[in-house]
Amino acid sequence: MGQAAGTLVIGGGVVGKACALALRRAGETVLALDPQGPSRPASYGNAGHIAVEQVEPLASPAALTSAFGRLFPLGGPLDFRLADIAAWGPWAARFVQASTPAGAAHGRQALKSLLQEALPAWRRLTASLDRPDLLVERGHLVVWESPETARAGLEAWRVADIGQARVSPLSDPLARQVRQWIAAPVAGGAQFENTGQVRDPALVLGLLDDAFTALGGQRRTGRAVQLSVVGRRIEVLLEDGQRLTPERVLVAGGVGSGALLRDLGHVAPVIAERGYHLEGGADHWGDLPPVVFEDRSLILTRFGDRLRAASFVEFGRESSPPDPRKWARLRRHLAELGVRMEGPVAEWMGARPTLPDYLPAIGASRRADNLYYAFGHQHLGLTLAAVTGELVAALMGGATPAVDLTPFDLDRFARGRDLRKRNAA
Repeated sequence: MGQAAGTLVIGGGVVGKACALALRRAGETVLALDPQGPSRPASYGNAGHIAVEQVEPLASPAALTSAFGRLFPLGGPLDFRLADIAAWGPWAARFVQASTPAGAAHGRQALKSLLQEALPAWRRLTASLDRPDLLVERGHLVVWESPETARAGLEAWRVADIGQARVSPLSDPLARQVRQWIAAPVAGGAQFENTGQVRDPALVLGLLDDAFTALGGQRRTGRAVQLSVVGRRIEVLLEDGQRLTPERVLVAGGVGSGALLRDLGHVAPVIAERGYHLEGGADHWGDLPPVVFEDRSLILTRFGDRLRAASFVEFGRESSPPDPRKWARLRRHLAELGVRMEGPVAEWMGARPTLPDYLPAIGASRRADNLYYAFGHQHLGLTLAAVTGELVAALMGGATPAVDLTPFDLDRFARGRDLRKRNAA
């Protein structure tokens, strides 16, 4: 029987790394277990956007109404892998159940409570790394290519709850800058303030690792394949057959968190919501903040001398092969926009961990005395990583977290199951 003194953090994405660092800074002895699979985590491949404006939940009547028109075969970003229907079918049923007016209102308030702390937490984290330059607070832009979508899009953002972000029509100087770099028409746009981006997601991940190691945190490459309860405490079985008996366990393993927690009787309906990007040289792109081409569901972000184009919401199994049609669609969008990437262009696909109500799971398990979790951050993993680390450190340290974690309790899904059983009876 192997030992893992102190806290074992399972997960190698930005949420897991931020939590491991926060726990180590709080004085915990921490071992970070990073699977380091063949593909980099979703937190590496995202658009780098700190999306504090995304208060409106994606589980809502509006999302259900618009879903058909956003399907990939119709030119949209939304796709469901037919071969993986056994994985996403039950999740989709739960998503529909969550997408009620009451569910959307609950989700909005819950997300707002987290998002209002997101930028302050990132400022604290980057300052603690002695790298405040990692956080770039220039806002972001949204543009539309037709007068109709421009009018409708700007009005939708004006009435949406965007928390502490601020939105205004795209100024003429910024509109001229965007038009300078694309060939497609820009019929209208919006500029957001009090949002931001990270300078480079890969750099952020590396610096979190460096800071953790410099503070005496231990890292191990490996994969947890099973959690077991022995005397109300968690034992962890690794892929190589070794068992660890840590004092405490934090499950922050993205999509893989679901299988680990289901072994213990948790209802953890997390799905792989896969995204794609292309990345190449940025010689033919200006020094702009992130630009969202909303008609195409495409975001372009510059990271130094590299330009990244990211898109798509593809539901399937995390392990299913990538769909090359997605990269081909991205290339077509770039060609139609007149955007060039220099040198070799890298292709990437990664899986966002998404729960049916589009709220993360952050809390303490009732199945064991030493088990905690932080996963399911969907499109907001990078945005919420810093604040999640702070909340988890407070929770596991016995303090009162700065945000009420009740809406993020994983047992909310078990309560829904039990209610359905009572109604059926």
